[in-house]
Amino acid sequence: MLKEAYDDLVRYKKDRQANSHLYVVFDPAKGRIQKQSSELRVGDLILVRSTERVPADLLLLHTSDSTGTVFIRTDQLDGETDWKLRRAIRVTQTFVASHSAGELHHLPATVVSSAPNQNIYEYNGYVEYQNEEGHLVKEPLHFENTLWANTVLASGTAIGLVLSTGEETRSTMNARKPRSKFGAFDAEVNYLSKLLFILTVVLSGAITLMNGFAGAWLIQYFRYILLLSSIIPISLRVNMDFAKAIFSLRINNDKDIKDVQARNSSIPEELGRVQFLLTDKTGTLTKNDMVFKKLSLETQQYNEENLSELQKMLHRNCTRASGPMSDVEEKLQSSSGNEKSPQVGRLSETSAGSPRKRPTRLRREAEFVIRDIFTAMVVCHNVTPTLNNGEKVFQASSPDEIALVKLGESLGMKLLERTSDHTRIENAAGLFEDYEVLANFPFSSETKRMGVLIRHKQTNRVVFFLKGADNVMAQCVKEVYRSTISDECEALAREGLRTLVFACRLIPEQELTQWRKVYEEANLKLVGRSEATRKAAELLEKNLDLLGITGVEDRLQDDVMVAIESMRMAGIKVWMLTGDKIETARCIAISTGIQRATDEVFLVPNGLDDLELSNRMLEFAQKSNAVLFVEGGALGQLLSNMSKSFIESAAKAPAVVCCRCLPRQKAQVVESLKAHVRARVAAIGDGGNDVGMIQSADVGVGLMGKEGSQAALASDFSMSEFRGIRKLILWHGRNSYKRGATLSQFVIHRGLIISVIQVFFTLTFYNVAVPIYNGYLMFGYTTLYTSLPVFFLIFDEDIDLATLLKYPILFAQLQKARELNAKTFLLWVWKSVYQGAIIFFCGLYLFQRSFLIIVTITFTALIFSELLNVYTEVHRVHWMMIVSQLGTGVVYLLSITFLNQYIDTQSMTPSFLLTVLLITLVSWGPLHLAKKLSAWCWPDEQSKLAREI
Repeated sequence: MLKEAYDDLVRYKKDRQANSHLYVVFDPAKGRIQKQSSELRVGDLILVRSTERVPADLLLLHTSDSTGTVFIRTDQLDGETDWKLRRAIRVTQTFVASHSAGELHHLPATVVSSAPNQNIYEYNGYVEYQNEEGHLVKEPLHFENTLWANTVLASGTAIGLVLSTGEETRSTMNARKPRSKFGAFDAEVNYLSKLLFILTVVLSGAITLMNGFAGAWLIQYFRYILLLSSIIPISLRVNMDFAKAIFSLRINNDKDIKDVQARNSSIPEELGRVQFLLTDKTGTLTKNDMVFKKLSLETQQYNEENLSELQKMLHRNCTRASGPMSDVEEKLQSSSGNEKSPQVGRLSETSAGSPRKRPTRLRREAEFVIRDIFTAMVVCHNVTPTLNNGEKVFQASSPDEIALVKLGESLGMKLLERTSDHTRIENAAGLFEDYEVLANFPFSSETKRMGVLIRHKQTNRVVFFLKGADNVMAQCVKEVYRSTISDECEALAREGLRTLVFACRLIPEQELTQWRKVYEEANLKLVGRSEATRKAAELLEKNLDLLGITGVEDRLQDDVMVAIESMRMAGIKVWMLTGDKIETARCIAISTGIQRATDEVFLVPNGLDDLELSNRMLEFAQKSNAVLFVEGGALGQLLSNMSKSFIESAAKAPAVVCCRCLPRQKAQVVESLKAHVRARVAAIGDGGNDVGMIQSADVGVGLMGKEGSQAALASDFSMSEFRGIRKLILWHGRNSYKRGATLSQFVIHRGLIISVIQVFFTLTFYNVAVPIYNGYLMFGYTTLYTSLPVFFLIFDEDIDLATLLKYPILFAQLQKARELNAKTFLLWVWKSVYQGAIIFFCGLYLFQRSFLIIVTITFTALIFSELLNVYTEVHRVHWMMIVSQLGTGVVYLLSITFLNQYIDTQSMTPSFLLTVLLITLVSWGPLHLAKKLSAWCWPDEQSKLAREI
């Protein structure tokens, strides 16, 4: 409760600080005034300065940059660390440039906006105003015209119109309520607590029955329940919460795991129960550090070794020709009529029933193709060049794009400037080229492609560039190129390279005019705008000419193979869920050790019906050592139609690789494993597309990487490198579970043994409902005298780190849940009954003179027995255990001087102490020897290994 109160206080202070921050507001009556962020209202015009947090969802009206653009940081919204470019509305940017910000209220314009919603990547609306000629103009508003709340202005200043505040902002609507994961360990402890409650009720009932239900037996029954209430371990939850906090603290302080943080301190024991580890590929198993390796054209292939040849060809063509696709334009102009030119289609040709010739391959010289593909690399992207301390830095959400832009720059094709409607480059001949961006279709996980429609200003030539995944691009290019794409991408994927297909098409003015009408109508829609603009883009994505295919290498994380091999040796099955094609996934699976040399490969491809899939899985069930590869389409069918049988069969495989996997499918795989196999599942990823998987898993691990910190923020444990998972699970997970199990059972035993003494006392003295120990003694027993020695069991280590990492099989024992179950519970009950009986009856037999002496002898023997029981359970004595034992002894001796009403101090003679020692040895010694003898005769894996070492 104190921890939760402190967390609430910290949140309150942060909220108060954020809500009281002052912003400049342009009031139509009062001019420039200041308002607290909590006082902002929809329709206010506010000024946001550099490094300031955006207090509400804003429509960007003006920026201090003459181009109307501004950079923002969105890491607190979507977890991505790269800067994002936003642009002001054209009409308001121009108006403020010629007037002033305070006069914006006098601009005759109306903003029509879509209702607030959760989608942080989409916005629909338009601004309606009269132009200089008096005509009514509608300017469409897009996502790039917005500043969402909790983003931060990276540079300059911006003026925005408040669209929504408070609970209607995108960030608040996407805020998740605090997750409360309930682990298997807590469930087991709760189950044992229920058994203890039943035991209390049964014992109380049995004593009542033995008393013959005489007199007010119901009242007597509840008195017995109160007397035996120590059986119910009320302090167990407190002890476990403190233990969890220390387990989490030790994880946070581990210097061997880079940037590790336990974000959920309630489930560290779950790390020790993991049976399946589901991992993303890109950025998780790999570094997300893209390095160019190969460029495949239709007729030849280039790699790092012959880049100089590419550079010469680029320089020659940039000197010889102006702009992209100049050779295509010359061929079209020399041909007799557009209908004979299969390279350029009209918009009308895409309609059903239009007669046209089958598109044929466009024959071009290699240097023109090379010039065009490198032009595409430096203009078809979302990379923005910025200056940081005089050095050019590229900002982008995708490291793939940055790698290709840098490749172009190394060969002389330099990106100089990029805005929403203009791009400027310097070509390999040192000449400047300016491009007007007519339309931009950004990449998304649904479309898996990106396109840009540009006009080369020097020649007025309009070109459409498109890049994307091979399976998507194969449907956009002319049919004659599809086999080339398939073969080349498969060859590059076998080398473990990530592929990107580039294509283009020259757009005639007539087609452009027709298309822009469709596109502008789609942009003015408030409802269904994204679908309409997507359909408009698809009109351009027809019969494209293939330029080439790039292959970039995503380097493996350090020691990833060692980590995965340790997981497999520990009995943890590793599944890889990736959006990449099957060839790339298989190459990574081999290089990381997910697929061993002795493993067979069993593929479940797309395109099978349900019956074929069922037969395929039945065939796989007969395999004993085959890694299962499943493509995304087949995975969707399996999860929808035969989830249980699929998961049960897949769970028996040494490893599973799911390719072309959608983010929602990753979460579905996790949920299915938990539901059908009842396994403890851990998931690790680094991107926003892994958040669903991480949150669905019993243990979610997020990596802070180049894709941002969204996965880390949504996780239970975060770190920077995949190899940290090895120590996190094997060492911290194992220790947390074993120590937690020992602590919880010892706390249960501590309550049971004193209740057993109470039961024997009650039965011996004619079922009298009188406590044997006064409340002060009971309080001291559970706090001063036993709490610290018992609690410090959490510092016990049964094996050292080096041995565990060398022999990960020692972790596999925990998956059988033998540390905390009904068997161990009954064993501890037996210990409590034995020790309680020995202490009480020996004390009663040896000291029959007075009740006070019986209390003194049994209580003293009880304390000493509990302290010795600690040494029975520990494997390696920690210095804190010794200090706590000695401290407890001193505290007990000092405290009895103040409890002389309940402890007979006068009877504590040397013979008394010898008698206490004898009782303690009889109660503790046989159990201690029995445990050591059992460990010697029937050793566990750890003991066997220790003997061999």
